[in-house]
Amino acid sequence: MIDRILERAKEGKDLSDEEFLELLRIDDDENLDKLFKIAAEIRDKQSKTIKLTSTVHITNKCQIQPRCGYCGFAEETSSKGYYNAFYKSDEEILKAVISITDAHIPRVSCSGGYGYKGKQAINACRIVKENTNLEILVNVGGDLTPKSIDKLAELGADTICCNLETINEEVFKKVKPGDSLAQRIETCERVCEAGINLSSGLLLGIGESPEDRIKHLRFLGTFKTLEEIPIMGFNPYEDTPMANHPAFPLKEQLKIVAITRIMYPTIRITMPTPTVGPENVEYSLKAGANNLATVIADNYPLEVKGVGSPRYGNYTEVVNVIEKLGLIPQTI
Repeated sequence: MIDRILERAKEGKDLSDEEFLELLRIDDDENLDKLFKIAAEIRDKQSKTIKLTSTVHITNKCQIQPRCGYCGFAEETSSKGYYNAFYKSDEEILKAVISITDAHIPRVSCSGGYGYKGKQAINACRIVKENTNLEILVNVGGDLTPKSIDKLAELGADTICCNLETINEEVFKKVKPGDSLAQRIETCERVCEAGINLSSGLLLGIGESPEDRIKHLRFLGTFKTLEEIPIMGFNPYEDTPMANHPAFPLKEQLKIVAITRIMYPTIRITMPTPTVGPENVEYSLKAGANNLATVIADNYPLEVKGVGSPRYGNYTEVVNVIEKLGLIPQTI
C-alpha cells in the first residue's frame, strides 16, 4: 500500500487524508527513505535553491497572561531563554539587520511579544526597508490590528507570520490559555485581505493527534495568500510548565515536512534551526524543506536565544550542509 501511495505522490496525484495518515504511520527506514526522497524530488523540480532566514528578536516583553505553557522566549519564563526583559532600540535593530546584509543572508524575521498591536512590528519593518534590501517576515502572532496590517503593507512587508500552532481547540486552550485561536485565524485572514504573503505553521507534539495535523495542513490551504508553512517540533524549555513534556521526535517531524511538501509542492517549508536542532538541518533538507530559519552569522551583534530551543544554526555550517547536498543557498 505504501508503495502505491508514494507512486501516486510522485505522479502529482491528490492524496486523501487516509493516504496521508498511512504515510505518517510509516515506521521502517526503507519506506521512510522513499518518502523523503520523493518529497525532495518534488521540491527540486521547483527549485534547488534554499532560502536562509536570520532573525531579530525585537522584544520579549509579552503581555499574554497566563503564559503559553511552552514559552521560554518571554521574560522570566526560563533560565535558559531570554530571562531578563528587553526591548531593542532602533539602533540595535539597525546594527543587527546591517550585519545580516553584510553576511549575505537574504531574509530577516522580526519577532516580538504581544501587547503592542503591531507597533513594534511596524517600527522594525520601517528600519529594515529604509536601510536594507532584505526580505522581511514579521512575526508577532495575532497581535496585529487591521490598521497595523495595512501599515505593514504600505511599508512593503514581504510576509507576515501568524502560527496557529494547532487547530485543535482543546489542545490550544490547554497549552496557550492566555491566547486565542479565533484571533489568530482572524489575523491570518486579514493578512490575506491586505494582499500580504502569509506564513502560518504547526507546533508538533503538544497534544494534537495525527488526524489533527492533517486537518491543520488542509485548513492552511484556505488562506489565499499562504506562502510559507513553518514546521516546528516541540522542545521543552527549562522552568516552564511544559518543561517535562517530551520533545517531539525528529523522525516524526520530518514525516510532516515530507507530507507538507507532497500536499503543497510549491510552498515554502520552513524549518527553524532551533526546533529541529542545528545538527539535523541536513535531514530537514532531505525531507523537502526549502527555508532554514534562525541562521545566525558570526558577525551578528546581539545575543540570540532560539525560539523553541536556545540553540540556533550557524551561517557557515548551514551553508556547508546545503552545498554538500548539491543544493544552492540563496544569498545576496
